[in-house]
Amino acid sequence: MRRSDRLFDILQILRDGKLHRAQDIAARLEVSTRSIYRDMDTLVAAGVPVQGERGVGYMVTEEITLPPLNLTVAELEALNLGLAVVAQAADETLKAAADTLAAKVDAVLPTRTIAQADAWKFEVYPFADATRNLAHMPLLRAAIKARQKVRLTYTSRKGAVTGRVIRPLHMEYWGHVWTITSWCELRNDFRVFRLDLMESTEALPELFVDEPGKRIEDYVP
Repeated sequence: MRRSDRLFDILQILRDGKLHRAQDIAARLEVSTRSIYRDMDTLVAAGVPVQGERGVGYMVTEEITLPPLNLTVAELEALNLGLAVVAQAADETLKAAADTLAAKVDAVLPTRTIAQADAWKFEVYPFADATRNLAHMPLLRAAIKARQKVRLTYTSRKGAVTGRVIRPLHMEYWGHVWTITSWCELRNDFRVFRLDLMESTEALPELFVDEPGKRIEDYVP
């Protein structure tokens, strides 16, 4: 497993807000406890709000909201994506400005965004090219609002390309990568897909309604 994928998996485990022991995470991801300790240090260095210590456990902590400015989800999304694009520009001055702007804003963002300044830096938080999230986001956002099924082509971590039909439920930002929590009709279960690993997306004419067991409130990470 690539380290970037393991970092993402750790975030998925921690997202429930509970305390998790390093040895339990290591067993779940089939790596050594020492590797988890190093990964936690990396996440903390990247600005992800993780608290804990070796031998006790780790959890994602809450942070204060941004005063006096309150951002809508769409405004925060635009800010994050804009910073992602500028941070990858050839202009060193603009890249530096994106880092300092992110540092000023991210210091007081709520935990659920997990958008910290250093998370944009590849050497600390090496997720895939952030701009790849842009292509599919408008369609997915519209499909969530319209409760419209989506057909997507997805590349797995092992490089296998598969086709899925999903019920898109909720999008989240995890520091340099966006994910969408969905009901996957192929697996007949919840699945979390990374937008940067999507090859294509297509909104289908078929709509869906809330069904017990298939709603976002039924999802347990």
